[in-house]
Amino acid sequence: MYRVTEEALSADAIARMVTVPEAGGVVVFLGVVRNETAGRRVVALEYEAHVPMAEAKLKEIGEAVYARWPGVRHVVVLHRIGRLLVGEASVAIGVSAAHRQDAFEGCQYAIDTVKQIVPIWKRELFEDGSAWVGLQGESPPPGWKAGDARCRPGTRLGGAAPARRPVAPRRRARRS
Repeated sequence: MYRVTEEALSADAIARMVTVPEAGGVVVFLGVVRNETAGRRVVALEYEAHVPMAEAKLKEIGEAVYARWPGVRHVVVLHRIGRLLVGEASVAIGVSAAHRQDAFEGCQYAIDTVKQIVPIWKRELFEDGSAWVGLQGESPPPGWKAGDARCRPGTRLGGAAPARRPVAPRRRARRS
């Protein structure tokens, strides 16, 4: 199951979804809203997503887990959208496998890849402001304040512009 949802996520429910008799290892990962980022008190997070594309990417991740770890029996990847308070789960991943190593490695791969490729955006709400952070989440650097130019669209955190593919210089036509 690969889904973006507004419903609360439960580790027990995820474990039930992936547990089967032929699996000797079940790993469940919950990513939860923490109360601090870069020394600032977090009140809540707001997640938005391009749901059809996000769910397609979640499925792609699950299929990659099955392909890379043949012992894997079931994979579930769920991600919340909407406003989440401190302590609420924003992402839940469950992987069952014949042996624990495949379950652990598959789960680690899934969460790392979710953060890299799934089109879900996070807005951190602080006591003193808010900030949208990158595709699944680079956090503002220490000392960051609301409105800091380092976090404006078109820049990467820390002030560096996004990497751009080099463009070959145009060749001028020879004149005869």
